[in-house]
Amino acid sequence: MRLVFLILGLLCVGIGLVGMAVPILPTTPFLLLAALCFARSSARLHAWLLGHRTFGPLIRDWQAEGAIGPGAKTMALASMALAIAITVALALPLHVLLIQALVLASAAAFILSRPAPTRRDRGAGNPANP
Repeated sequence: MRLVFLILGLLCVGIGLVGMAVPILPTTPFLLLAALCFARSSARLHAWLLGHRTFGPLIRDWQAEGAIGPGAKTMALASMALAIAITVALALPLHVLLIQALVLASAAAFILSRPAPTRRDRGAGNPANP
């Protein structure tokens, strides 16, 4: 099972990296899933992900508090707006726009419902000091 979790974790990191460039593909959920998979398969990769300068604080905030920081919320909502704008610009059928708007509105509501992180001592990326 460790190998399965390792492969899934690596796949999730890859999809998350692609999601940084593709507005319709989320990054954070895949990185959270990667952290979960690495916790079950590779202590080294888990520590690397938690200690990552960019992704580590987001993952640690979620694990500790179920929180999403204001910057991550802004980026997520901006990406969703961009995805809608691309759909409109491409003049895709109305039913596609409506389905997309419904799904993204639901995701936006969830993101906005999450608290902001309250911890201020984030340990400069040190997974031993979340």
